[in-house]
Amino acid sequence: MALMKPRAILANTLVALLTALTIAPLLYMVIVSFMPRGESSNLPTPLWPSHWSLENYHELLVRRLIDGAWFDYRIVPALFNSVAIAAISTLLGLLLTVPAGYAFAKLRFRGRERLLKILIASLVVPGQVAMLPLFLIFKQLGLVNSYAGVILPSLAGIFAILFVRQATLAIPDEMIDAARIDGASETRIFVTIVLPLLTPIVVTLALFMFLGSWNDFLWPLIVLADQHLYTLPVAVAAIAREHSADGELMMAAAVVTTMPVLLLFLAMQRYYLTGLLGGSVKG
Repeated sequence: MALMKPRAILANTLVALLTALTIAPLLYMVIVSFMPRGESSNLPTPLWPSHWSLENYHELLVRRLIDGAWFDYRIVPALFNSVAIAAISTLLGLLLTVPAGYAFAKLRFRGRERLLKILIASLVVPGQVAMLPLFLIFKQLGLVNSYAGVILPSLAGIFAILFVRQATLAIPDEMIDAARIDGASETRIFVTIVLPLLTPIVVTLALFMFLGSWNDFLWPLIVLADQHLYTLPVAVAAIAREHSADGELMMAAAVVTTMPVLLLFLAMQRYYLTGLLGGSVKG
């Protein structure tokens, strides 16, 4: 025991250092967002504001009258767009991928193994490869510059299906077979037996999907042309093209982009850690 104590202290110290290194950029991002305009460009680089200012958030979020015309950076509408798109993508994605993962794990149907191999092989294909043909297909379907065009490609994720399948494999077949013998339908088995056992996995997957949709930049940039439909990452990138030298304004935009998903992660971390670290369910 005496030999283990120094090791435990060293391990905790290393974890604390790594945590500090991870948190430091986020903390500095928040600090810079409250600095007066131009202060972060001073040399030596300040680590603390000379005085705390809400100027950057006011300019970023508040609509104002300039030269007789109303102007704003459309961050608030983009924020609502991102929330709506991420929520719809997550809900529809779960409705498709969770039953599919269960089917691949517990149902027997023709071509299941072959289809599963195709899905696994498809994981090595970069998503960027399919963006051009996907854009051309959506253009023919009239889905370009629409929320449907942003949402549809992310609904049936291969990773999500395999993630649910792997967790469902841990559910004892005897439990499901007993329910079938008792006359339960496949829908009832899935809803009343499988889903409650998969709750940590489903919550973890929902968090992955929400974060993926929230942070998605390239596909919304390609498919959306109307700035009124911009998602938050695209709107922030549009601001950065004109205000790249305004570090404080860009840090305020980064805080607005980061905080909602950070709060969501903190609220869901209990389920997230259970689903991610557990890796399976026990019958």
